[in-house]
Amino acid sequence: MDPADDRTPTPDAGGAAPAGRRERFWGWKVVRAGLAVQTLQGGLMQQSFGSYAVVLKAEFGWSSTLLSAAYSLNRLESGLLGPFHGWALQRFGIKRVMQVGTVIMSVGLILFSQMQNAVQFFGFYLIAAIGASLAGFLTVVTATVQWFERKRSTALAVSQSGFAVGGLFTPVLVWCFTQFGWRPTAFATGVISFVVLMPLSYVFGPTPASVGQPIDGLDDDERAALDEQRKSQRSRVSTVAFTASEALRTRAFWMISLGHSAALLVVGAVMAHLQLFLTQDRGYSPQEAAQVAAVLPLVQLGGQLFGGYLGDRISKQLIVVVAMVGHVVGLLLLAYGTSVWAVWLFIPLHGIAWGVRGPLMQAMRADYFGATSFGQIMGISSMIIMIGQIGGPLLAGWLDDTTGSYRSGFAVVAIMASLGMVFFALATPPAAPHRPTEHDPGDAAPAAG
Repeated sequence: MDPADDRTPTPDAGGAAPAGRRERFWGWKVVRAGLAVQTLQGGLMQQSFGSYAVVLKAEFGWSSTLLSAAYSLNRLESGLLGPFHGWALQRFGIKRVMQVGTVIMSVGLILFSQMQNAVQFFGFYLIAAIGASLAGFLTVVTATVQWFERKRSTALAVSQSGFAVGGLFTPVLVWCFTQFGWRPTAFATGVISFVVLMPLSYVFGPTPASVGQPIDGLDDDERAALDEQRKSQRSRVSTVAFTASEALRTRAFWMISLGHSAALLVVGAVMAHLQLFLTQDRGYSPQEAAQVAAVLPLVQLGGQLFGGYLGDRISKQLIVVVAMVGHVVGLLLLAYGTSVWAVWLFIPLHGIAWGVRGPLMQAMRADYFGATSFGQIMGISSMIIMIGQIGGPLLAGWLDDTTGSYRSGFAVVAIMASLGMVFFALATPPAAPHRPTEHDPGDAAPAAG
């Protein structure tokens, strides 16, 4: 983040900005809070699933298919909840939604620590996942895009890098399993979630309009200079705020959503099965597998920051097409490579691709459709995205149980994910929506079809 951007009026108690003063820009506070939220959720929920899968398979003898079904249920919940989530953000506000999600997630993790069978496993994990969704990704991204336009990719990259940072704590989580047991560890994560997330929710309350601060923290002259500097950028920031129904009628909405889904075929399969693959197919110990898994988010973190920097300067569309190549080649290496070098080459290919692509998905949507209805547009898109989130883990797990190896599952997922390159190549910026006025002669004509 640029310290020079940490300027603009600080709101007073009544919500107004003191005249003649340029102080801290609230948008960067939102980014830092989003970073903290994503770090906690990445470490305690999403990135930790592989570590829980190893200990649960050992304790209960559950199959890879059952474990991946639980992970996919989490993604199904996120997709089906998306439209309601987007509506709730617009209806009740970001802070309120995050607070409700925090309570549900904390209760779910505490219940998860007490589960005794597969039914409770699915039920309690689902409760925690619903809370994590409401208090997590879509809520944080929606809060971030309303504060940034010209610096949107950078802001999203910094905020979403928390997911990768959280993954660095995977070895710590496994160490806690060893020292205290997975049940006390899971219980503690529920308490920690409430204590950390509830205070952070208050940072997401203000909006630029409510505190009288400019988008990006830039005055008119600074914004004009930045626009001049980036004239050559192939993608563009939308000057029109699409409604959700208008966005649905564009090719760009469907191509971005399908491309995002294709990418998450790989991400979902790796998150759910990497540590199981390393322990089962490659003979790693649980601690060794956790250490390898912890390197992946470190590489992802570097990719996210680099992707945010690039995304504010060159075509986001071109970047994500290239990133899909890294996803596909990396997973094929993991499937067919038999030496240690294959695992360590997979990590930078997949990690950098994941990191670079991740924040640009949201930045492209906001660039193309504007920020006004972003939550609803992203929420509807999540119903398409969840196909990849669910399909990747389930396909890899089922083929492992069927063939006794993850090789065929990873290979099939990689081949299917290659379609993402085509989808993103077709995701060109949409034309502004046509909105007839009462003087528009087109109003009198009947609608075709």
